[in-house]
Amino acid sequence: LVEGLMSGLLQVLSFLSSNTYFPRLQRAIGVGNVFEGWSSCEEDTYLLLVPMKPPRGHIFHVELGTNRVMPARNPHIRVELKCMCTQEQQDGDTQCILHCENELSRRENPSLLHTLCTGNCLDAQKTASWFQQLVTEAWVGMPQSGVYDLMLLPSSRTCKLQLTNTSSTEKLFIEVLFGVQQDNTDIFLCSQNTEATLSPSTTWPQSCAVAEKKLFEYPARNAMQNSSHQNCLHIFSRILVGTGFPTYVIKTVVMHLLTTIPLENWHRRFCLYRLDDILSYLRSCLEEKCLNHYFLGNKMVPDDIVLPQAFRSASPLNLFQHLEQDPNAHSQALKEFRELRER
Repeated sequence: LVEGLMSGLLQVLSFLSSNTYFPRLQRAIGVGNVFEGWSSCEEDTYLLLVPMKPPRGHIFHVELGTNRVMPARNPHIRVELKCMCTQEQQDGDTQCILHCENELSRRENPSLLHTLCTGNCLDAQKTASWFQQLVTEAWVGMPQSGVYDLMLLPSSRTCKLQLTNTSSTEKLFIEVLFGVQQDNTDIFLCSQNTEATLSPSTTWPQSCAVAEKKLFEYPARNAMQNSSHQNCLHIFSRILVGTGFPTYVIKTVVMHLLTTIPLENWHRRFCLYRLDDILSYLRSCLEEKCLNHYFLGNKMVPDDIVLPQAFRSASPLNLFQHLEQDPNAHSQALKEFRELRER
């Protein structure tokens, strides 16, 4: 339902912006726990990433900085104009946005640099505001508008939608993220909010959400049906409530085990064994104060998940580094693990 609704909505939005110099919206990709096949609660938000490509006469440059740290700190997307004179002469159009001398034409159809950029960098907040306005205009003509009432929820860098069924009052929560693909990989620079709430609106953090979704589809792509990895995550998402362990910690543990334990041993009849493996792996990581990010410097990542070379050659990133630096935090984590094991 959500994928079909967003597909139709994006077609309308693409039509509304087709003759402008705004980003070209691509097909939405469902990411996050719901689309990965597990969910922590019945009212989870459906998370969709909408890839964007530059409009005609523009180029996106993904800039990660020069410190070679992965994931990159404060990456941004630089926008440039490119000459389309030759192409547009072939198409019978004499307007090249870079060399347009008609000031009226420039004002009526400004370049992306003058609408959604701050300086020469794509601005996530301006992009979200533009998209939200488009959705408001488009929803009136959507067939689903007779079934669902649409409400835009506050969000500065994404588009949060609440759809209420007019007959049953059932609610759907959808959050639309915007992203620019890094080369031809499964890594995107994404508009999603980060913990660094004071980061500039021109910052687009690197996101592994698409790569994570592909990893959770790995058993099915290898003809392994009835895998228990999603069941394990669903169970842990429930028993983690009230502890200090983020769901992403267990998710990272499962990702590591999914590519080290043979796939046939993930069949649902072995679910209890895999739950025990997850606890054992987590206990070992806590004792060693080390849980490595799955996609950085990991030789076990399946080849069909396309990562930037910098990810594959990077040094491992320890998600438990804070436990090394803070003995009290380490003691508290061990205490909470014992509680988790009892649950």
